[in-house]
Amino acid sequence: MAISPSLKSWDVAVVGEIYADHVFSGFPSWPGPGEEVIAENYVRELGGGTINTACALSRLGRRVRLVGLIGDADLDWFEGRLGEFGVSMDGIRLGSDGTGITVSVSTVEDRSFFTYPGVNRSLPELLATSEIVADLSAARHVHFAMPLPRDLASTLLPLLREAECTTSLDVGYSPAWLQDPVNRLSCRDVDLFLPNDKEVALLCGDDAPSSYEAWSAAAGIARAVMKQGARGAWIADARGLRRVPAPRIEAVDSTGAGDAFDAGVIDGLLDGESIDGCVERGCICGALCTTAAGALESLPHPQPLRTLREQTYGS
Repeated sequence: MAISPSLKSWDVAVVGEIYADHVFSGFPSWPGPGEEVIAENYVRELGGGTINTACALSRLGRRVRLVGLIGDADLDWFEGRLGEFGVSMDGIRLGSDGTGITVSVSTVEDRSFFTYPGVNRSLPELLATSEIVADLSAARHVHFAMPLPRDLASTLLPLLREAECTTSLDVGYSPAWLQDPVNRLSCRDVDLFLPNDKEVALLCGDDAPSSYEAWSAAAGIARAVMKQGARGAWIADARGLRRVPAPRIEAVDSTGAGDAFDAGVIDGLLDGESIDGCVERGCICGALCTTAAGALESLPHPQPLRTLREQTYGS
């Protein structure tokens, strides 16, 4: 049942792990033990799918509640940067363990990541509190950008459904979570499960759309979506298996494109679009996100989304 926006405080609550990204790039080669190489470029930015999806939805005009944890030392930086996207800090809690940190180190051929979870370790405990449940229940839709523990999902998701919230889940590349059969129940219990093809391979053993369709049917997932980046996305439901192509666009950097895709799908869901229309929006948002370096600067505004959608799908 569609919920009137006037009856909810937020269009979307985005929940998950929050990171400070430190991105080093332009290394000529990978250092050996005890060696030093010099980066040509360095960027510090707010990071993680939670941040990217929340900022994308806000830029699309949605009322967004961002829920997560950061270290108290980073309050001013986060408040200022999120404010540029119209996202408030009211749903953020402060912890003493320090903000989660990801260091990205890249050469021309490849890149590697080093991550310290920090205060994110306390996120499942936070989400189990009655205060946070009430906060999430005030949203029309709740998006989890995290590997949601099954014991938490089994209690939290029914409460959100009772509060007439729709839900979505993007666990990211989390091999242990994706390969644990118990989490199939969580994939079934949300309204939208949004893996990419690499994550699907961990679920099914390969990334063939037909394999994901069979896996989803066995898991009881009524509407299955699989992201494939520049190749678009796949949908599997009662109408069968079908592909939604991505628009042709000159890509600069794919960072955050999957998170922008999630925002486009959720944006369509809030407007009551069919699943095909939601995934079209997702493909457009993901594509537009690749047109500049970094995840945040190229997040789409509503007008470019509408224009590129008309050009690509004629709707």
